[in-house]
Amino acid sequence: MGAVTLSICIPTFNFGAFIGETLESIFRQSLAGVEIIVLDSASTDNTAAVIDAFATRFSNLRYIRADKREGIDRDLARVVAEAAGRYVWLFSADDVMRPNAVAHAVQAFPTGADVLLCSHSNCDKGMRYLWDHPVMAARAGDMFDLGDIAQRHEYFGRAITTEAFFSFMSGMIVKAETWRSVPLNEKFVGSCWAHVARLFELIKERGLKVCYIGGPLLDKRGDNDSFAGDGVVARWRLGIVGMTEIAADIFGKGSVEAMHVNRVLQNEFPSLSLLALHRVTRSAGRHDELPRLDELAHVLYAPGIPGSWAKRFAYRVHARIPAPILVAAVKLLEWTGAKNVLKRMLRSRILPDEPAFRSQDALKALE
Repeated sequence: MGAVTLSICIPTFNFGAFIGETLESIFRQSLAGVEIIVLDSASTDNTAAVIDAFATRFSNLRYIRADKREGIDRDLARVVAEAAGRYVWLFSADDVMRPNAVAHAVQAFPTGADVLLCSHSNCDKGMRYLWDHPVMAARAGDMFDLGDIAQRHEYFGRAITTEAFFSFMSGMIVKAETWRSVPLNEKFVGSCWAHVARLFELIKERGLKVCYIGGPLLDKRGDNDSFAGDGVVARWRLGIVGMTEIAADIFGKGSVEAMHVNRVLQNEFPSLSLLALHRVTRSAGRHDELPRLDELAHVLYAPGIPGSWAKRFAYRVHARIPAPILVAAVKLLEWTGAKNVLKRMLRSRILPDEPAFRSQDALKALE
C-alpha cells in the first residue's frame, strides 16, 4: 500500500453483530490511499472472527486487539495514534457509510481544514431510515476559523445540535497533525467526551479551522447506544453535565461558547421530555434517581438562556400542575426556542428534513 491519505479509525467493544455491516459499507467505497484500523477493546463476542474474515479479503484493514477495556476516551486516543493517514475519520462500529462518502470527504481535503464536519441520517436498530439529523445552520462548503472570536461565536450560534460541537465521532474527519498537537487531557478521561475537550482546547489555544461538508454521508444506527447501560437518567447526565462542564472548564462558565452549548443541550433534551422522565421515574418507584434528575434540571436551565427561568419553574412545580396545562405551557416555551432556531436556519436558507426536537413520546408520558 502506498501513501495513506485517510485512516478510518473504528474503536469497538462487543459489536460483532454490527461491525460486519459497517465494514461492508466502507469496503464498497473507493479506497485508494485509505487504511481501516479497528481497535477492539477486549471484546468477548465474535468481533475478532468477523474482522478476521474481512482481513483475509482486504489488505488495507488492520486489526488491533487490546488486552483490556479502557473506555472510549483512551480507545479514541490510541486508535488515532496508530493511524498513518493525513486525516482520520473516527467511525462508530455500528454505523453505515453511504455510497461515495469517502470520495466526498477526500474532495474537501484541499480546503486545509482541521476538521471536516458532515451530517448523517438517523435509523432504527434495523437500519430503517427515520430522518436526517440536523447539525448546524450552514451550507456545505462553509468554512469557519474558530481561532477568530467573531467567527467562533458565529459558528457556536449556528449550532442546532451538539454534533456541531464534535460530540458524534462518526460525523467528523480530523487532520491527524492537528489532533496530535495537544495530548489527551486526563481530566476528561472517563467523561466519554475527551475528544470534544481536545478539540475545544485546540480552539482556545491555537484556533481550529472547520469546514462543514454537509451530507448525509452515513446512516446512524439507533437504539444501540453503548453508553446507555446504566439507564436513561445516567445517559442523559452523561450528555448534559459532561458537555456543560467541558465548555465551562475550557471557555469559562459565563462565556458565549458555554451559553450556546447550554442552548443546544436544551434543544436536544426538551423540557417535556425531562418532565416526562421525572414522572415515569417517580411512578416506577426509582426515587433514588430523582435527585440526579433535579441536578440535570439545575444544569440545563442555568441562567442566561432565554426561557430558562420559566422552564426551571415549570420543573419545580410540574407535579402539582394538571398535565394538559403543563403540556400547553411547556410547548409554548419550546416553540419559542424552536422558532429562534428556525429563524437562524431560514437566514441561512438551511432547513433540516426533521425538527431538531420532537415531543410526542414525552406528551404520552405526561398525559
